Amino acid sequence: MKFRTDKDSLGEVKIPADAYYGPFTARAIQQYHVTGHRSHLYLIIAFVMIKRSAAVANIKTGALDKKRGSAIVKACDIILSGKFLDQFVIEEINSGAGTAFNMNVNEVIANVALEIVGQHKGKYEVIHPNDHVNMSQSSNDTFPTAIHVSILFNLKQVILALDELIKSLTKKAKEFSVFKKIGRTHLMDALPVTLGGEFGAYATSIAKARDAIVAAKKELEFVALGGTAVGTGANTPKGYRTAVISELTRVTKLPLKPQADMQFSLQSRLAVVNLSSTLRNLAVELGRISNDIRLMASGPVAGLSELGIPAVHAGSSIMPGKVNPSLAECMNMICFDIIGNDNVVALAAQAGQFELNVMLPVMLKSVLESTDMIKNFVPIFSRNLIDGLSANKQKLRQHIEKSPVIVTLLSPRLGYQTSAELYKESLKTGKTIRELVISKGLLSEKEVTKLLG
Repeated sequence: MKFRTDKDSLGEVKIPADAYYGPFTARAIQQYHVTGHRSHLYLIIAFVMIKRSAAVANIKTGALDKKRGSAIVKACDIILSGKFLDQFVIEEINSGAGTAFNMNVNEVIANVALEIVGQHKGKYEVIHPNDHVNMSQSSNDTFPTAIHVSILFNLKQVILALDELIKSLTKKAKEFSVFKKIGRTHLMDALPVTLGGEFGAYATSIAKARDAIVAAKKELEFVALGGTAVGTGANTPKGYRTAVISELTRVTKLPLKPQADMQFSLQSRLAVVNLSSTLRNLAVELGRISNDIRLMASGPVAGLSELGIPAVHAGSSIMPGKVNPSLAECMNMICFDIIGNDNVVALAAQAGQFELNVMLPVMLKSVLESTDMIKNFVPIFSRNLIDGLSANKQKLRQHIEKSPVIVTLLSPRLGYQTSAELYKESLKTGKTIRELVISKGLLSEKEVTKLLG
């Protein structure tokens, strides 16, 4: 392998000759070997968009000459077209405040820009990663901004996935509205409901969780860009903050706005914590619904067997013909992971000190991981499980008829004490409430049918 020698403030570093990253990145690679996973694509895109917007703003304010600035803008455009993505080698968990990743981005853009102006990689006296690409910026304001932008990118698909699930659940609610079933409280028989009513309630819970995510998303639209190191805007030219956020809004097509209190925007990650909590709440609902589906589909002989589930693959490597609620089980595991990620975000957010929260990379990793799982799996869950569910009409009817709890519907006519005795006798003898009431002459068959259906 051929190498070149790059120089930074710590001295000389050997870099693979074909690498577009520089000395800071080369040093960081040796230190931050953590998960084995590179940073998320949306973080790369968000950061490159930020660097591009900064170059445009710096040219506009006269802080950066047009030749260098134009080369930086062109370099960013090339990267945003999909080239050089393999050069962003810093892992998702890296240095505090994400400085290592910020510098990885600065160095790649600088070296691409150097080639645009006809120079060799590493010729930093012409275009420097810090002096020119990072001009008017700090990791302290760029990384929080990139967090917001990358999460907002991912949330677009999350919302679409949830809309599809709500539609699937609503469709099942209508389809199942004609099927009465025994209700359950405390996992014990309760008054009858409809299967459609249950699925309608599921749709409502997901819709409310979705609306909470949309509401929390709005706070992410306020960004820290322009605050630089401690939220004071140090080393930025006049008019820069307005110009850079305006350009970033145009490039990202997101309704971004400057956070009024720049020190708050560096100190606090409240908007991220709030969004993460809505993902956790969604996971709680998705997990609960998945549990219900697994219970209702249990059987087909020794369980409830109220729902039929589509077979997406063989359920067992040893038991022929077995069908498992595998997609609901997968959803449960995803929900556990999202809830765990929310705990990581909460701990990372409260670990902020004075003018900066430095736990940014792990916070972003957790939220993007959660949103990735939702956007990737919820459509599969909707199409391959929810849409294919069927009602076991015979089982649903049997459960109602055989359950002594339906005596509750007769108690206004028979009285609580008599109803309680009938309940116990039904359990003891196996006779249905309908049979006992009619055989004892307590009510006519017509009256019982009117009350019980």
